[in-house]
Amino acid sequence: MLVEAAPAQAETSETLRRYYDVLLARLGPQGWWPARTRLEVILGAILTQNTAWANAARAIARLRRAGFLNVVRLCRASRAELEMCVRPAGFYRQKTAAIRNFLEWLERACGGSLHRAFSRSPEQLREELLAVRGLGPETVDAILLYAGGKPFFVADAYTRRILVRHGMVLPRAGYHAVQEFLHRALAPDPAMFNEFHALLVEVGKRYCKRREADCTACPLREFLPGGLHNTWVCRCSAPIHRGLPGSRQRRDKFRPALLRRRPRRACGRGLIAWMRRKKRGAR
Repeated sequence: MLVEAAPAQAETSETLRRYYDVLLARLGPQGWWPARTRLEVILGAILTQNTAWANAARAIARLRRAGFLNVVRLCRASRAELEMCVRPAGFYRQKTAAIRNFLEWLERACGGSLHRAFSRSPEQLREELLAVRGLGPETVDAILLYAGGKPFFVADAYTRRILVRHGMVLPRAGYHAVQEFLHRALAPDPAMFNEFHALLVEVGKRYCKRREADCTACPLREFLPGGLHNTWVCRCSAPIHRGLPGSRQRRDKFRPALLRRRPRRACGRGLIAWMRRKKRGAR
């Protein structure tokens, strides 16, 4: 079994390496992570959750102006002060709580020292960070890779989308499955993981978008399962907005039955009248 699997794994490793070489030649080095210090990388990884990087960058700029890009000063900041700085990144209460939870762990486990934290073994550090409330696997791996130089590939949504469309992983593969696939196929090189992930994110933003893929201009088009003559078509791109042809049929098809029966005016006097009609019909 291992003998049979070895050629396939070697072929996958070679293909991914070609992905990396082609993207680096076409797009160039991305210069990630855009930060000045380890603490700024960590804050950026937390603030960019469920939002665009531009919003996280505005929040970091506020933290810099307030003088909070320092562990000691950040620990002394009040919740209200942090929330005011974090607000541009969205979900500011949850993200402020995540930052404070991380700082509490750092003080308790490492005496407030980032150097001491990153001196731990990668597996131990990852396990402890995952136990911090508000830090998910993607955020933790971004901290480990970009702030600590640890070989953990960030298998984010962009990476998974590209690998799925190229037939390398199953559509239902989750974060851990895709990361394990990449760790098996690639040598544990933090610098390469750093650049490769940044390049895949750029491809996902420019070409391999969630609803529509621009395969004709994508640097990875030659690696599609059908070759140069194939393009990926989103099967979920049927019109769903009001006023477009076919939109009503698609909405009704996927809308739950309970919501389809709900009256248009489900508040105030309209709701009371609807309930009365339902009672009369039941009699």
